[in-house]
Amino acid sequence: MAKLKTHFTCSTCGADSPKWLGKCPECGAWNSFTEQVAEPVSAAPRPGQRTSKTTIHAPAQPLQSIPLSLVEETAEFRLPSGYAELDRVLGGGIVPGSLVLIGGDPGIGKSTLLLQTAQLLSQRHRVLYVSAEESARQIKLRADRLLSEGSSLYLLAETDLEQVLLELEHLRPQVAMIDSIQAVYFGSLSSAPGSVSQVRECTAALMRVAKRENITLFLVGHVTKEGTLAGPRVLEHLVDTVLYFEGEQFQSHRLLRSVKNRFGATQEVGVFEMADRGLIEVENPSELFLSSREDSNPGTAAIVACEGTRPLVVELQALVSPTSYGSPRRTCTGIESNRFLQILAVLEKRVGIPLSKLDAYVASAGGLNVAEPAADLGVAVAIAASFRDRVVDPNTVLIGEVGLGGQVRAVSQVELRLKEAAKLGFTRAVLPKGYGGPSFGMQLTPVTKLLEALIVALPGAVAAPD
Repeated sequence: MAKLKTHFTCSTCGADSPKWLGKCPECGAWNSFTEQVAEPVSAAPRPGQRTSKTTIHAPAQPLQSIPLSLVEETAEFRLPSGYAELDRVLGGGIVPGSLVLIGGDPGIGKSTLLLQTAQLLSQRHRVLYVSAEESARQIKLRADRLLSEGSSLYLLAETDLEQVLLELEHLRPQVAMIDSIQAVYFGSLSSAPGSVSQVRECTAALMRVAKRENITLFLVGHVTKEGTLAGPRVLEHLVDTVLYFEGEQFQSHRLLRSVKNRFGATQEVGVFEMADRGLIEVENPSELFLSSREDSNPGTAAIVACEGTRPLVVELQALVSPTSYGSPRRTCTGIESNRFLQILAVLEKRVGIPLSKLDAYVASAGGLNVAEPAADLGVAVAIAASFRDRVVDPNTVLIGEVGLGGQVRAVSQVELRLKEAAKLGFTRAVLPKGYGGPSFGMQLTPVTKLLEALIVALPGAVAAPD
């Protein structure tokens, strides 16, 4: 409900004042000001919202709800983006009329990914690329470098939201890309571009037009110093899908991860490699993360991590050495730090490996972040192998969660993990007891305790239990 505005008028001379005055400054009369209520002014329509001539008192047709079982089923239709990895992360392709938000660090390759995707889509659909940070000539130069051309790819270098909305309604593209939403501004708001109010209103306006015209919209969002999307999290609530583009500064591969998806599974991962001509899909990411693996290197172990529904075979590397300081150092890369400290405590308490006066380092090869508990067994075996200076069989893969009591607990998607390991040539798997699925030609060694797994993976390095 609109707030009513009031003012005060002198009953003697008619002078106006925004507040009550005891004495009129014009005629000098005392207690002559009376309150006047102004007529409410209808709010201006938001950008991208069509006005209606229907008055509020006009009779409206009542909405009629129907049972879910009577809703007419329609065949699912998705647009292939041209990138199998992007389609995988999106859940099978681009849903028409959806809003997709892509975030990531500066220079990680968000604009490159969108421009290459726009070029591939423009071969079959009309695509509009809106650049709010670069000129059309700069986009053309980058497209020439990436060898990206499209007969139905249109460029618009504009930061004014109203102009962008007019172009969307006039051109009516099947797919539109906004790079970036923080640089677009709505002139009726007094706040600066990139502020919370600007980002929220601009995204909401673009969402209304996209849903009404059935336009698939890709938005590029900047991230804060904490690594989250700027705004704070306002954009994530408005859009249908949120993708994060991740990668290390000195690594060539990039990971496209979904953290929200109304039309598919979350935590799906697509793997790309940055080359001279832009981003290239990595069809077998496990080979990428195992490409530099050495056969005879103490302190290494292979695990199978699942990112969404994709299994990835990753090599873990550990190093244990005497400390030079009063308190030992604990450093991990790609592994969750609290789980790393927990595994060190279990190895010392339940297995008897003295690590309290030793520096311990662990890292995942290739810089992949492995956050799931299924990597615990591989971390523990790699640390024990480094402590004993032993080599784990390079054809052995380790799967399992380590409990505080030294148990090896079951994990999910074991069959999927074993299938991926067998495809890459692994012949043996150490896993929790209880799995009854196919072995895919591998030798399965079920264990219940961490000590049993260490005896199997490092024969002769750990004393057998009494």
